[in-house]
Amino acid sequence: MKQVEFERRNEAHWERMEACLSGGGVNRADGDTLPPLYRRVCADLALAKHRRYSPELLDRLNDLASRGYLAIYGAGHRHQRLWLRFLVVDFPWAIRRNWRLVVAAAALFLLPLAVMGGAAYATEEAIYSLFGPYEVRSWEGMYEPGRARVGRERDAGDDWMMFGYYIYNNVGIAFRTFATGLLFGLGSIFFLVYNGLAIGAIGGHLTKAGYGITFYPFVVGHSALELTGIVLSGAAGLKLGAALVAPGSLSRLGALRVAAGEAAVIVYGAGAMLVLAAAVEAFWSARSGLPAPLRYGMGGVLWVLVLSYVTSAWRLRPRGS
Repeated sequence: MKQVEFERRNEAHWERMEACLSGGGVNRADGDTLPPLYRRVCADLALAKHRRYSPELLDRLNDLASRGYLAIYGAGHRHQRLWLRFLVVDFPWAIRRNWRLVVAAAALFLLPLAVMGGAAYATEEAIYSLFGPYEVRSWEGMYEPGRARVGRERDAGDDWMMFGYYIYNNVGIAFRTFATGLLFGLGSIFFLVYNGLAIGAIGGHLTKAGYGITFYPFVVGHSALELTGIVLSGAAGLKLGAALVAPGSLSRLGALRVAAGEAAVIVYGAGAMLVLAAAVEAFWSARSGLPAPLRYGMGGVLWVLVLSYVTSAWRLRPRGS
């Protein structure tokens, strides 16, 4: 049997098991249906391995079987270890299964950033295509050398107030980038490109103006968490858009329901990264008295840790493989 026909015949009960497992456990209304669904998924997994179906399908069935096993046999400790499973298994594997969307989101974000950064460095007028004169002067004032706290307005509040502001700002960007994926992916594409252009314009302009000595030590500390979080939020939005554009054998609503579960895993992880980025930005990045080599060193360590984490699933084999 060809894989397409195999998926068509079994998609309904895979979706039903996804519904039972939504939220990391068994829905009470559907709890009685989980054991037979779990046994059938295990049989489908064995058959798919025997027939050498695609790695993407095997990953999906492996994940369903693993989650079903924990839901049935590990209920007593489910809540205690749910957060650990999310960090170690669910989030990294969701990134791996959707790596093409992650790469697409990274390109939509980083290429405009690089192009606009070069343009803003080459010509002073480039930044004014995105920001008005008042905003540009505000950016310059925030990174003026000699300030006790860089990266914030002079009348800004203390570190805890700025921590709250950064959470609000970061999570707002992530939510818009993710949720507008419902517009057939066009909203996520727009916000990825726009945020890339905006960050590139600010960086290029401040570098040309001579504020690189304060700007780069400030952003390097939280950039790994923040930029990665934005890209992953965009990838989650593209997941929703792809389900609507190409639903396959399912209805658009059915495809969206399947995609939404995994997109939620990605965006939850991205949100956690952005909250951590806000903490670093508020309590570490803004302290201009710290030596630049120390800032760059810590920023480099964070980049290595973040990239190692989001690619960790490539170095592991899923349960049952």
